[in-house]
Amino acid sequence: MKIFLLILLSTLSLFSQTKEEFIQAQKAAFEAYKQKEFDALALYQKQQEKAYEAYKKSVAKVWETPKLSTKKEWLLYSEDKKARSDVNFADETITVEAVAKTPKEAKQKLQVALAKAVTLNTRQAQESDPIEKITKKIKTPKQIKRAQVKAEPILSTIIFTKKPSKKSVAHYVNKHITKQNIKVLPSKKIKDAFVYKVKIKMPKGALYKRSHLYYAQIKKESNKQAIPLELTFAIMHTESYFNPRARSHIPAFGLMQIVPKSAGIDAYFYLYKQKKLLSSSYLYNSDNNIKIGTAYLHLLYYRYLRKIKNPQSRLYCTIAAYNTGAGNIAYAFTKHYSMTKAAPRINKLTPDEVYAKLQKDLRFDEPKIYLKNVTKRMQLYHRLYTS
Repeated sequence: MKIFLLILLSTLSLFSQTKEEFIQAQKAAFEAYKQKEFDALALYQKQQEKAYEAYKKSVAKVWETPKLSTKKEWLLYSEDKKARSDVNFADETITVEAVAKTPKEAKQKLQVALAKAVTLNTRQAQESDPIEKITKKIKTPKQIKRAQVKAEPILSTIIFTKKPSKKSVAHYVNKHITKQNIKVLPSKKIKDAFVYKVKIKMPKGALYKRSHLYYAQIKKESNKQAIPLELTFAIMHTESYFNPRARSHIPAFGLMQIVPKSAGIDAYFYLYKQKKLLSSSYLYNSDNNIKIGTAYLHLLYYRYLRKIKNPQSRLYCTIAAYNTGAGNIAYAFTKHYSMTKAAPRINKLTPDEVYAKLQKDLRFDEPKIYLKNVTKRMQLYHRLYTS
């Protein structure tokens, strides 16, 4: 009997060890899998950045200032990079430039560049974007979420009262590309060449027309996420001035300037219960961008900042957090990044005091200006779309 018990205990001990080893092996395998996923994503992002920098260097061979698209500007280059359009949605201007050796060559390049800028839709812009072409060839990890970009107007509804014909486009181009309008400077990059430039002001009401294009989708997603319509409009205005090709250096993409590795992952997980890194093509699709942006506003207001009791105080903090993150909001009140510690202090203040504290103690100037602009613009969109 004693021998039997000893054998049994020995067997159980061996089984226990084997089970523990098995669990450790499973954990190690899972960690290795996660690391492999992380490495694949990091490599993909590195390749994206490499493509961006390589294209910028190629532009610098032709242009003294190698501009690429920003939050408020859409840059569109010709195939040979010797003509470009700079659509500035904040200033409401279109600047077309060409590097050429003769006025005749320059005029032709300027005409083609302007015609393309005012007629191209978002899908065509995506398909012709050289950086996107390179990015599309990069091996995509399964955690990357891609999508097709919708074909929506960029400038045509601002410039023309109806769908532009070849005749109306030619009339617009010939009206603005004239000898009197063209400024000429020597090229500092190409020998015996000159830079020819024309700056054109967009028609009045351009900003409103651009905003109205997204009204239906903004209303739908704002209602779904219980976010004020005017907040979404004001955020989009401040982030991109309704530039559907917006891109920042971070990088962030699209109308609501979604950062894939932070807000993008959080909002997508909230919506679909999957962790995905959203590609630029996914975020250049306006429906996706608005859905992710409003979902992130929901997360900020109803989850990350939920311990702030006063709705107006929480709104101010949500606006600033969209720009700088919830941790920096907490830091402004406590010099710690914990909202659990910050909320009791915030709750002792009136909304006006909260706003003043954010303006005084946010760590950077950008979110202070951002809060001011969004708050002011909410009033504008309330009058335009809700009153």
